[in-house]
Amino acid sequence: MNKITIALPKGRLADKVLELIQKCGIDMPDVLDERKLIAYDKTGDYKFLFVKPVDVPTYVERGTADIGISGKDTILEEGKDIYELLDLKIGKCKLCIAGKSSKQLNNTHSLKIATKYPNITRKYFSSKQIIPDIIELKGSVELAPITDLSDVILDIVESGTTLKSNGLKVLEDVADISARLIANKVSFKTKYDIISPLLKSLESLTETL
Repeated sequence: MNKITIALPKGRLADKVLELIQKCGIDMPDVLDERKLIAYDKTGDYKFLFVKPVDVPTYVERGTADIGISGKDTILEEGKDIYELLDLKIGKCKLCIAGKSSKQLNNTHSLKIATKYPNITRKYFSSKQIIPDIIELKGSVELAPITDLSDVILDIVESGTTLKSNGLKVLEDVADISARLIANKVSFKTKYDIISPLLKSLESLTETL
């Protein structure tokens, strides 16, 4: 019977996350079937749930997973009642305000912002005493200011190449983003003897990153 359940994000972070897990001494299967959503290490002690990145905090908060790995952007946006244990220093990028010109931010009374992160956007501009018109999009938000759907965007920026190729630039940095280790609050107490060694292994690995 498995001792602990870990929620891992599918997608761009998956390979880096699995590499970290294996470096902690957890013996993963030689071949992982990408279609399977549940896997076990070779001892059967660790159960892994492969879920959409945005869902990791929900699985952890609800206790379906004891711990998980989630991007800081998702943690901020979802606002779940969890413990954030460690910055894993992988998947580094920034949340930024971007647009054609900084002059667009001067229109504080009718500022239109396109984003995948409405909660982060609301909180960030609330701290500036600004109530923007938030336009929530699921796809490429860079299109919004080009078509005048919005004045600016709030989005993840890695290299900035996509912004530049669409005539946009970073206007303000909002937050540094990377993958974080998170834990269910009850599990962190009841399974501390299992979580703690894994946490210490990850801490030692991230010191070299």
